[in-house]
Amino acid sequence: MKSTVETLSPTRVRLAIEVPFVELEPSLKKAYREIGSQVQVPGFRRGKVPTAVIDQRVGRGTVLNEAVQEAIPENILAAVREHDLKTLGRPEVEITEFNDGDSLNFTAEVDVRPEITIPDASTIEVTVDELQIDDSEIDEQVKNLRERFATLKTVERAAAEGDYVQIDLNATVDGEDVPGGQASNISHEVGSKQLLPGLDEAVVGLAAGDDTTFTTQLVGGDFAGRDAEVAVTVRTVKEKELPELNDEFAQMASEFDTIEELRGDLRARVTQGKQVEQIYAARDKALAQLVEAAEIPAPEGVVREEVESRKQAMIDQLERIGASMEEYLAAEDKTEEQIDAELTEAATEGVKVQLLLDTLADAEDVQVSDDEFGHEIVHRAQRAGMAPQQYYDQLVRSGAAAAVFGDVRRGKALAAVMERITIKDSAGNGITLDALRAANEAEHNHDH
Repeated sequence: MKSTVETLSPTRVRLAIEVPFVELEPSLKKAYREIGSQVQVPGFRRGKVPTAVIDQRVGRGTVLNEAVQEAIPENILAAVREHDLKTLGRPEVEITEFNDGDSLNFTAEVDVRPEITIPDASTIEVTVDELQIDDSEIDEQVKNLRERFATLKTVERAAAEGDYVQIDLNATVDGEDVPGGQASNISHEVGSKQLLPGLDEAVVGLAAGDDTTFTTQLVGGDFAGRDAEVAVTVRTVKEKELPELNDEFAQMASEFDTIEELRGDLRARVTQGKQVEQIYAARDKALAQLVEAAEIPAPEGVVREEVESRKQAMIDQLERIGASMEEYLAAEDKTEEQIDAELTEAATEGVKVQLLLDTLADAEDVQVSDDEFGHEIVHRAQRAGMAPQQYYDQLVRSGAAAAVFGDVRRGKALAAVMERITIKDSAGNGITLDALRAANEAEHNHDH
C-alpha cells in the first residue's frame, strides 16, 4: 500500500491510498468464503462452492465489492499509523479508480486533532457571583420536610383546595359508559389537577356523601376528542395536618434534637449546594477562557456528527413524551434552522472543550486506573437503572466503552486545571474547591 496525506485545514486531511491488487487477495478470499457459506447451489455442499460458480451465481462484481469494503478500513488504519495522525470521527471515503486485477485507488477525508498550544492554567482568573442565602430558602426546606411528615385527618365539612378526597367516578358519552371511565374509592388531592380537567372545580364545596356531574374532554380511547359527562361522588374529606414546628418535630424528621440544629443543618446543605454551583460556574468560565486563548479550531465533521446525535436524542426524548419536533418548534416559537444553529453552537463549543482536555491529558500524561474507570461505570449504571456488568457489556457491544474511558480521562485533566486556576467571587473573596471535594466524597461513599 502507498499513501499520501494532504492537509485541507488545521482540522482535516485527505489521504490518497493505493492498494495493489495482490494485497486485496486475502480480503477477496475471505469474501468468497463468506458469500460461499451463504449461497446454496444444488450439487455442492454449503461452503464448498467453487469460485467460478459463485461468480456465475452472484457476480464477480459483488465479491469484489465485498472485498473492497473490508480492505478500505484496514488500509485507512495503516495509513493513519504511517503518517502518525490523530484522527477524529468517521472518514468520508471515495473510490477514485478500481478495476478487476488493477490496484484499488481511493481517498479518505477525515478530521484530525489540531495542534493546540495550551495556555498556562495558573494565569486564568475567573469571577463568580457572591454566595447569598435567604432565610426564606431555609423556610422552604423546612416546609418541604413538614409536608413529608403530614398526616390526613377526616373532617365533617365541604372539601376545599389542599384537602384529600376519596371519590367514585363514572364517565359517560351520550349516556353510554366510557371503557375504563369508572373508578371507585380513589384518593385525590383537591387542586392538584392530577386527574380530569374540571374535577377540581367540581369537588370544591362537596362534603362526604355529596355528588355532582361535570363535563370534560376525553384525550384518549374510543371517544377521544368528545365531551364526557362525569358523575363524581365524594366518600370522605380529609384535611392535611402539618406537624408543629418544635423540637419534637426535629427529633422525628431528622437526627437532630432541636429545631435550631435542624435549621442549621439545612442551611449547611443549601450552602454547600450553592458553593458547588459556584465552582461549576467557575469551571465553565475557565474552560471558555482557555478555549479562546488556545484559539482551538472545531473539526467540521466531528461537529456535524455531534449535532446529528444531539438532534436525534432530542427527537427520541420528544417521542417518549408523545410529541413531535413540529409541536416542539411551535411551542418554543422557533424554526428548525434556529434549533440547528443552537445545536451547532453548543456542539462546536463542546468539541473544542474536548480537544482542549484531550491535549491537556496528553501533555500531563493522565492515566486512568481500572478503579476509576470501574467507579464511572457503576455510577452511570446506577443512573441508567442497570446492573454494572450488564451496562458495561452493552457499552462494549455498542463500541462506546472507549468514549467513557475518554470522558474519565478528560475529567481528570479538568480536575487538574481546576486546582490551578484562581476563583474569586464578586466581593473579591477567594473560593476553594473544598465544597466540591466534600460533595464528591459524599457521593463516593454513597456509591460504595
